[in-house]
Amino acid sequence: MKALSLNSRKIEILFYVLTWVLIFSVPYFSERSSGHLNWNSIARHWTGLSGYLLVFLVNVYILVPHLLLKKRYLNYFVLTTVMILLVIAVNIIIPPAFFQNSGPGMDVMPDGFTPRGPNTSNPKPLFMVFFDTLIMCILTLGAGTTIKLMSKWLSEERMRKDAEKEQLKTNLALLRHQVSPHFFMNTLNNIHSLIEIDSEKAQDAVFRLSTLMRYLLYDSARNTIELKKEIEFINSFISLMQLRHSDEVEVTVVIPEKVPVAKIPPMLFISLLENAFKHGVSYPYKSFIYFELQVSNTFLTCIIKNSKHKVAANYQGEYSGIGLDNIKESLKLLYEDNFQLNIRDKESEFEVDLKIPL
Repeated sequence: MKALSLNSRKIEILFYVLTWVLIFSVPYFSERSSGHLNWNSIARHWTGLSGYLLVFLVNVYILVPHLLLKKRYLNYFVLTTVMILLVIAVNIIIPPAFFQNSGPGMDVMPDGFTPRGPNTSNPKPLFMVFFDTLIMCILTLGAGTTIKLMSKWLSEERMRKDAEKEQLKTNLALLRHQVSPHFFMNTLNNIHSLIEIDSEKAQDAVFRLSTLMRYLLYDSARNTIELKKEIEFINSFISLMQLRHSDEVEVTVVIPEKVPVAKIPPMLFISLLENAFKHGVSYPYKSFIYFELQVSNTFLTCIIKNSKHKVAANYQGEYSGIGLDNIKESLKLLYEDNFQLNIRDKESEFEVDLKIPL
């Protein structure tokens, strides 16, 4: 945040410097275009511009940040008015005395802006000097205030977006931690069931579980992971679930043989798959689980289907795990609106289709 604020301040200062260098260069190039350089005339212009530069700097670095932005509007109005009157007084009183000896054949406009030709002796009326200076001061104040307010707004907007990104990362990490305990609970229950049925399979399940724990502890902490590793994790999870359910559940896994080199957020599909096993398996009835990954150059589509039984009819209301709401929130944190999640609640089948960009 500090580095961002410092960079914004440097850019702002650089913009001010370049703008005023450009303004101060106008008299020089104007004189050059006439075929000769009259440094007295250029000096007169620069002297007149210096007053407006002072107004600009005082307004931008003192009045706006300390008065206007703190909503001390009356103080800001009073001090800017006093400053304008001082500049008008200087342009009326000081320039004529200063430029009396500035060179033969050249009279000076009191505001220091309009060069006079040779032998011109008609000074500007005081009311013209007053109004010209007043208009220039108002334009200078308006430009400086607008630039300062825009710079502050852009800086605050960047800081707000950075804060939102940090909050999104925190929320996403919390969602992932919500997945892990539920997953371990189900897996440990699976192993507990296997110990009495088949100790050899239970040992294999413990080995697979250790592999999954390594994934959860290390790989899931990353922002992205290789698609190949995620597929290996899914296969291990399905294998553990099949050990528990044995031949009671028909499990179909369709994954392409050639997996492209791509990265996705870890544990993206596991909550959907976990809920499919939870709600799609009912021992008195024939059950099935269907998992498919479709990979293209730009998109990855996950299709998960499970059998639906009357004993668990209200799927969208009771879709447990981290829940559909948390799944949608997690996807929004990751992809904003650049994903498609379609839920089809049929009479005997529940289907979830998720499409994400690669």
